[in-house]
Amino acid sequence: MTPLHIAVLMGGWSAERDVSLMSGKGIAEALESLGHRVTRIDMGRDVAAKLAEAKPDVVFNALHGTPGEDGTVQGMLDLMGLRYTHSGLVTSVIAIDKQLTKQALVPHGIPMPGGRIVRTEGLYEADPLPRPYVLKPVNEGSSVGVAIVTDEANYGNPISRDAKGPWQEFDELLAEPFIRGRELTTAVLGDKALGVTELKPKAGFYDYDAKYTDGLTEHVCPAQIPDEITQACMAIAVEAHRLLGCKGASRTDFRWDDNQGVAGLFVLEVNTQPGMTPLSLVPEQAKHIGMTYPQLVQAIVEEAMKEDARG
Repeated sequence: MTPLHIAVLMGGWSAERDVSLMSGKGIAEALESLGHRVTRIDMGRDVAAKLAEAKPDVVFNALHGTPGEDGTVQGMLDLMGLRYTHSGLVTSVIAIDKQLTKQALVPHGIPMPGGRIVRTEGLYEADPLPRPYVLKPVNEGSSVGVAIVTDEANYGNPISRDAKGPWQEFDELLAEPFIRGRELTTAVLGDKALGVTELKPKAGFYDYDAKYTDGLTEHVCPAQIPDEITQACMAIAVEAHRLLGCKGASRTDFRWDDNQGVAGLFVLEVNTQPGMTPLSLVPEQAKHIGMTYPQLVQAIVEEAMKEDARG
């Protein structure tokens, strides 16, 4: 590819700022190693002015969480007429919202847990579902603010107002049945699945700290699972990517109850801005199929440069 001027948009003010800065640093260095001219932008409220001044050929969106992953930045970039990596406005709005994602995918046969939106105030009166169940923010990623409520939990029964958990931060939460079993994830690049990784936290579950602290989670890539589960994960991830209209790279996270075979496989979420840090799963799966980190970054840029790369 002809060398380009690429603005790498990173940082921002979401709960995932630090992860975004790590992703952006790696991306910028990889692009420079390939001969591209890079402008690094730590997103603030003046981001539009900085982009207008830079006049890049394409923006590499390395933001995570809101407003970089929820359609806000995508809408701004559309209005500015700038090409950008990853998914467009409509896809981003849907995928960041776990309930909207279910409404988009479940009618097409994508298996996802049941559940419903609950008001936080109601949790202090009674459980919304039989225990064990999961409470999570409707529109945060990276397992930010996830709690597994069990009979043995220290949250109380019903949940105490003083107990530490997502109910102290959000007025509404998504309540889902807890699915026992194993954590699996599949990256999709363009229209192809890269593989399946199993995530084995050393303690607890695969939360924010387990994702981004070296040594807290074992990544088994490729996952040591039956071939039919591998094929199902890859097929479901590609179909979810297609149904949502994802572009560039996405990552679909699963829970698998290994007592139930394929019937025990459930999609938890589709991440349209997957991490690109040294511990991130998309680079790891790309490496397993022989793709270097710079090659992965280049492939994402090439996808963005296509005529139909946004939408």
